[in-house]
Amino acid sequence: MGRKDASTARTPVDQYRKQIGKQDYKKTRPMLRATRLKAEAKKTALGVKVEFSLIAYPTFVYFLFLFPIDVLREY
Repeated sequence: MGRKDASTARTPVDQYRKQIGKQDYKKTRPMLRATRLKAEAKKTALGVKVEFSLIAYPTFVYFLFLFPIDVLREY
């Protein structure tokens, strides 16, 4: 038979997570909402940057061919 204390013992990591979880109850609802929105903004920021680069670079190349700059022409 196993020891009764062995099943209830928690690792330091579990104790830390439980402590942090308790601290979230102390926060007000607007603070929790702001934290959640900030985390979501971080997730979507990379997607926006990638989308912008996928649109901007081909457009830039297109305009280079549409309006060529004649560097060798003398004025």
